[in-house]
This record gives sequence, structure tokens and C-alpha cells, in this order.
Amino acid sequence: MSRSLLASALTLAIMLGSFMTAKAEPEVIERVVGVVNDRAIYLSELRQRALPFLERLAALPASRRDEGRQAIYAQLVEQLVNEELIRQAAARYEIRVTNQEVESAVQNVIQQNDLTPGEFWEAVYEQGFTEAQYRKNLRDQLLHMKVMNQRVRARVNITERDVRREYETRARQANQRLRFRASHIFFPFPAGAGVVEIAEIRDTAEEARRRISDEASFGAMVGEHLGGHLGWLNQGDLPKELEAGLVTLSAGEISSPVLGPAGYHIFLLHERERAGASEAPPYEAVKDEIYRSMLDEAMERQEALFLEELRRDAEVRVLLELGSQASR
Repeated sequence: MSRSLLASALTLAIMLGSFMTAKAEPEVIERVVGVVNDRAIYLSELRQRALPFLERLAALPASRRDEGRQAIYAQLVEQLVNEELIRQAAARYEIRVTNQEVESAVQNVIQQNDLTPGEFWEAVYEQGFTEAQYRKNLRDQLLHMKVMNQRVRARVNITERDVRREYETRARQANQRLRFRASHIFFPFPAGAGVVEIAEIRDTAEEARRRISDEASFGAMVGEHLGGHLGWLNQGDLPKELEAGLVTLSAGEISSPVLGPAGYHIFLLHERERAGASEAPPYEAVKDEIYRSMLDEAMERQEALFLEELRRDAEVRVLLELGSQASR
């Protein structure tokens, strides 16, 4: 063997030896990440569910991708636990989803997206799912809906009276919103003002207020200090302490000095009106929308309570290790 070939062989042997003796972190292939009663949830299930979400990690800096992956896995393992709780509850209550129902749901999704079957399944493949996996996920969603309709929907009772009361509450809240057209004179605090400086600014504002008797003298005082016309203000535009100084005024009235975050203000209220007083739509036009929103909120609350009950009566263990290798 020539010297050059021998040197190359020795170099390769050293490199291989260094690689083989270096401590490498093995990648986890499969393990249990959760248990619901006697049913295990595996890392492969979690990884499959996470595929559509992990694509978003590419937009994150490399230093934050592990953190992002762990957050996704932590959220999804809880979702898988809840789905398993629902499946086991469905078995107890003898609630089933037929193959025909799954196929009908697939056709509905295809039609709603205005795709051909070929285009639809191609989109499913691009998301990292096979047809069997997609149908399984769809079956789980339908089973979830059936369980909620049979076991939770009965807990929700929204009457016509409830809807009417909600309508009146919304209308009353809309009518209570105020708009103000106002001007102000502003006495700002100097940078780093202490107690003495703040007291002096307050005295200056109070002396100015004593010299104001009407809108004309208010306008003259604006010329001597900072301030001017504020235009129309909606309730909530100003800090609470300043808004409180306007709420109590009548049209044409001038406030005492009002302490704000940056100084004292003297307000002149030109006019005030209730925003939306004539904007509330008639009850018949919005009652169905109000009912649906109330139903959705009530179902969401009852579903959360139902899942808490299922979890309380089950043996649930989450075994997900949020390490950079363990969750990959």
C-alpha cells in the first residue's frame, strides 16, 4: 500500500473512530405519551396529529423551534386524551358512527370546498395524511358531535325569554355608550416632576379655573396655556380618571382641574350623546343570531364540564417528556 493510500486509510479510521465513540443522543422512535384507563396513546399518534402544525415552526428562529414544538405537543396530547375519553364514553353509551356517515361527511367536505375528489385527496396528502387517517379523524369528529348532542345538549335550555333578555341587555349596553365633543386646557408635568412641582402645577390649574366663567373666557385661557379642541371622543378613548371628569358634566359645563397621567386638565363639554341609541336592530331581525351565539357559548361551557366529569371518573396519565429529542 502506498504512503498516500495508507495515510488516507489512517485518517478515515481516526474519523470513524471519533464518530463512533462520540456520545450521540438517540432519537425516540416510539413510546407511550399518555394513558386513558387501559388505552395507551403513542408518540406516533401525536406526531401524526402534529404534522400540519409543525410546518409553522419553519418561520420561527432556529433557537425557538424546540420550544414551539414542545408547546404544540403539550396542547395536542391533551386533545388526544379528550378524544379518547369521548371514544370510551361513546362505547359505554353505545353511540356509533357508521361508514356511510363518514362517506357522506367526506362528500360534504369535498363539495363545500368546490374540489374534485382527486383535488381533495391530493390536498389531504399534502397535509401528511393518508385517506385512512383522514377518515379516522373525521370519524372521531362525528363521534364527538354525536356524544355532545346526546349527552350534553340536553343540559342546555335557552328559552325565548332568555333570548329576549339578552337582546335587551345588548341594546341597553349599546345605548349606555357615550360620545363627547369637548375641549381642554392642559397643564403638563415637567419631566421628573416631584411632589412640590406637581403641587405647583395643581395650584396653577386651580387659579386658571377661577378665572374661567364661560366658553369665551375658556377659549382665552387656552391661548395662554396648552390645549384646544378634542373633537368627538367615544367612551373608553380617554384614561378612566379623565373620562370620569367628562361623564358628570352637562353640555356647556366646565370641569374643575382633573388629574391625568401627564398633568392636569380642565374640560369644556360642548355636547354629549349616546352612541348607538338608534342603531339597535329590531328583535325579530337578530333573535336567531342571538340564540345561536347563546347556544354556542352554553354548549362550550357544558362540554368543558362534561370532559371534566369524564376525566374525574377515569384514570388519566400524561407521560409526555418535553425534551428536544424526546418529542421529535
